[in-house]
Amino acid sequence: MKLFFDIKKTARLLLLYALPLGGVGGGLLLTSCDDFFDQESDTVLYADHDHLNNAVDTIYSVTGILNKLQAIADRTILLGEVRADLVDLTSAASSDLRDVANFNVGDDNMYNAPRDYYAIINNCNYFIAHADTALRTNRNEYVFMKEFAAVKAIRAWTYLQLVLNYGQVPFVTEPILTKEEAERDYPRYGLQAICDYFIADLATLPERYNTELPGYRTIRNTDSRFFYFPLSIVRAELHLWAGHYREAALNYYKYISERNGMNSAYPTGVASRMWAPGSTSWTSTVSINMQNIFSSETYTAQSELITMIPGDSIRAEGYYSELRNLFNSSNDNDYKVSIVPSQALQDISAAQVNCCVGSNGTSVIYAPSAGISNHRSGDLRLSYVWTEGIMRNTMTNERVDIQSIAKYATRNVHIYRRQMVYLRLAEALNMAGYPRMAFLILSTGLTNQTMQQYVYPYCNAADSAFMAQFDFPASRYAVVDVEDITTMNLSPSHNTLGMHSRGSGWTPLNAYYQLPTDSLLSAEELRSRQQHFVDSLILNEGALEFAFEGTRYYDLMRFALRSSNPGQFMADHVYARRGRSQAAAMQSEIKKDLSQPTNWYLQWNGKIGF
Repeated sequence: MKLFFDIKKTARLLLLYALPLGGVGGGLLLTSCDDFFDQESDTVLYADHDHLNNAVDTIYSVTGILNKLQAIADRTILLGEVRADLVDLTSAASSDLRDVANFNVGDDNMYNAPRDYYAIINNCNYFIAHADTALRTNRNEYVFMKEFAAVKAIRAWTYLQLVLNYGQVPFVTEPILTKEEAERDYPRYGLQAICDYFIADLATLPERYNTELPGYRTIRNTDSRFFYFPLSIVRAELHLWAGHYREAALNYYKYISERNGMNSAYPTGVASRMWAPGSTSWTSTVSINMQNIFSSETYTAQSELITMIPGDSIRAEGYYSELRNLFNSSNDNDYKVSIVPSQALQDISAAQVNCCVGSNGTSVIYAPSAGISNHRSGDLRLSYVWTEGIMRNTMTNERVDIQSIAKYATRNVHIYRRQMVYLRLAEALNMAGYPRMAFLILSTGLTNQTMQQYVYPYCNAADSAFMAQFDFPASRYAVVDVEDITTMNLSPSHNTLGMHSRGSGWTPLNAYYQLPTDSLLSAEELRSRQQHFVDSLILNEGALEFAFEGTRYYDLMRFALRSSNPGQFMADHVYARRGRSQAAAMQSEIKKDLSQPTNWYLQWNGKIGF
């Protein structure tokens, strides 16, 4: 079943949910600019009219933009994962995918098509230039501002993906309607310029559109609220990449505090995978509410999923996501996967000290650091999402190793989820100079109560004033306690868990996971040491929580850019993909010297990239 198989038909169906528009008229024929920057193409994008002021035009245009996003869905994940250190490729991987992993991407590589990003951008530019945002209903409500804000967020997000992958990109904010316009020389923007422009651009949108989304309800059995990029998150991402850490933290928090309306909560939840209390055999685990965390696409107050790009369900129609077949064994790929967890990921997972609470709630037992089957040494999240097995080909009796990655059981491509917002809030807080507050997100969970206990006693007045802007009141946020863990019987009001406890046992009692203290250091020296420590924890937590989800390469890039030696930082991590002992061999296999930051990026046809 194709999700956007007929955009015009979809637009007409969605009119059932549109606001009453009175006697407004008009029309638009919006075609594709897929070949933007392809100088051999004679394709020209034309528009029949210079306005968007009725529901058919507007909904047709927005669903057309969502359709264009499908073209970059798989690429968003793959470019963010296979170039990093958490996955490796098998012999079944395509040459294009292998070239991406080895930083050897040519102009004809299927994953190197900047025109797909510009198709989205150009359609967004047209919509932004021509949507009638002053139009009101007979109730004096703006008709198209929700769409206008949503499209601006999509454009900002797309430009951010483009510049993260290419380093420097032609920057265009007006619609390209002729071949001559496509061939003009446009200014080239780098990451900082992109962030600065869109931070200012999105700041002009009214605050209400942080949460108010186009009301298209369900499209092909999928809740359309998942199709958009929340303004607060996009603003936060731009600030984070620009190094505006306080602003980034405030915007991540803004999303959390407003996700379900005012005076509501959007807590981390209690999903985790732990050894049974008091266990000494290390043969079984207890899972709390993790079954649907990656696959559920039902929009509720506590949904983990925030944003996805929907995919088609039939390969022959439109944009079918290949991610399931790249990560999971199936009949479609002869049970031979292309992407497997790397040795580096296995090492990071096994290196975590798993703290198990005794049945008395005070004693602790540390799980063995090696020797537990099915990758259950250390953190348990990897063993939860990664399943291996063996099967026999019924025709040839050939033995086939098979694999399942639980994060890819859906046809849709997930972009943002709740834990990602919380971990990036921790990153922003830490870099803003608040490592104690950031550490709470990892260790116990962030609430007003834990702030009063672990943070405020160590802060000056200025710090306290900033942190007071983050409100996690006891009436809406309460941390899981040790009794919940030992009895495996959660109190209904306990809804917040330290992120590290999602896979590494009961972190509040883990003696190996404590913030550094040193009475001989000055306050500033101690804060700097704690920041460095928490930064490393956050990078590891990103690997443990978001492996295979397409975030790792960009995380490495962001952490590298603020390190004292960016090139060395990136090189050390990527070359260690198959383990530290194989770093030299990996370096010789990868075609670029990653100690040179210009080699981190794609290039295309001498027109985009460094």
